Amino acid sequence: MSIARDPGSAPAEPEATYRTPSGIEIPVVATAAYHRGGGDENPGEFPFTRGIFPDGYRGRLWTMRQYAGFSTAEESNARYRFLLEQGQTGLSIALDLPTQCGYDPTDPIARPEIGKVGVSLSNLAEMEALFDGIDLARISTSFTINGTAAIIYAMYVACADKRGIPRAKLTGTIQNDILKEYVARGTWIFPVRPSMRLIADSILYANDATPRFNPISIAGAHVRDAGSTAVEEMAYTLANGLAYVDELIARGGDITKFARRLSFFFYVHMDFFEEVAKFRAGRRLWAKLLNERYGVTDEKALMFRFGVVCGGSSLTAAQPYNNVMRVAIETMAAVMGGAQSIFTAAFDEATQIPTEFSAELALRTQQIVGYESGIAASVDPLGGSHLVEFLTDRMEQEMRGVMAEIDAYGGVVRAIEDGWLQARLADRALERKKDIDSGKTVVVGVNAFRRDDDATGAGEQFRIDPATASQVIDKFESVKQRRDTAVVSSSLHRLSIAAADDRENLLPYLVDCCHAYATVGEMVACLKQQWGEFMEPIRL
Repeated sequence: MSIARDPGSAPAEPEATYRTPSGIEIPVVATAAYHRGGGDENPGEFPFTRGIFPDGYRGRLWTMRQYAGFSTAEESNARYRFLLEQGQTGLSIALDLPTQCGYDPTDPIARPEIGKVGVSLSNLAEMEALFDGIDLARISTSFTINGTAAIIYAMYVACADKRGIPRAKLTGTIQNDILKEYVARGTWIFPVRPSMRLIADSILYANDATPRFNPISIAGAHVRDAGSTAVEEMAYTLANGLAYVDELIARGGDITKFARRLSFFFYVHMDFFEEVAKFRAGRRLWAKLLNERYGVTDEKALMFRFGVVCGGSSLTAAQPYNNVMRVAIETMAAVMGGAQSIFTAAFDEATQIPTEFSAELALRTQQIVGYESGIAASVDPLGGSHLVEFLTDRMEQEMRGVMAEIDAYGGVVRAIEDGWLQARLADRALERKKDIDSGKTVVVGVNAFRRDDDATGAGEQFRIDPATASQVIDKFESVKQRRDTAVVSSSLHRLSIAAADDRENLLPYLVDCCHAYATVGEMVACLKQQWGEFMEPIRL
């Protein structure tokens, strides 16, 4: 479709052919002839097209988990307590860039970013402050962290140990998906293959030490925000998931055991029916792939458990209150697609960290959908719709095609090391931008229905205290003065020796380092000495 470019203009009349953002042509009227059936399948049964639980949300609603974290551990703790008081049912921790990239706050490269896009979490003392007054045995906690995921997980375990909380009671997730970092986001540290070792270490360790905790959330979300289509988002994510499965099997892992704790994470964008079909197709395809490639028959190991973010790059800085409607639509798509965990972005997240007001409104969006709309009352309420079944079939077919291309190239690890996958995503992002710039893709308030006096801001402005960096550094230096330096040196030395031996699982050594109050930067430095750093390939 085309669009007039003047402010205030409406899009032209739609063309006769409509395609989803993934390029799938939508029939004017879908009939049973368009699909293979599927609406008669039972939820909770292989291949789980209609959901992994027979009663859907009747047993309990999805986990409402708002992504939050900024400034100091103490300020983030106050936000978490506020959200829990408002009815949030799980925590989602945002970490600042120094923590994500393995730098201590005293590193010169870190200071400008301390507490900016998440909370600074450089050592166990900060973790203890972050969860002050929050019962780790009763709350599910998700950490959006990748390059230093094993360290942050070890720190969480050490924090529970300090409080006397049995490790078996810990629930939650670490993202821990480094492959998509190389492709879409950039917070890598180590080369691909030692990073894969570290991820396998954390999964195998967690399966025994914290059996209710998900040690990885294989994430398509950032690939989607970087420009991929819905089909590619799911296909790349499943390809990454299979790469982790292969690594774990090579390490002697029992797939029936570790697959039960694999989880996934996606964005929900604005093409409603495509998003619903994406989750139905992905859930079905994952179960089929584990069965076809590895002979898995255990139903719990075949279950595709996933969380979502409603928002991301689909939100706009222009006319920001429009984002309230966008997030509501996306939340309905997530529920109809059967998500186990939902984070609804605040309307002002296109420009700033959410205020308490906008964060609460985002949470209320989930609660209204969950408790008032009736959408959650029936499992897979769109199952049997000719359009949804058609889209589910087509998307599964297209996903298999994308995954076959990756396999033909030599697998996802080789595709990343060569830069092939990165280049492909960059091309897709450029296509998406051109479609928006030309008006082919309509974004209300951005390239249609604009006003000359449109403001990009809305309401209260969030401000990071300019003293945050100094406060974090002061606390950091105080911890270093109080800790036993001999114990720190000994634990780091043992970690360095273990890192040189591929047969060792590094997690017990990382937990010991955290108990000694070794810092994120110190632990990363030990591993860098053994493994080096990832150098991004350049493709011309």
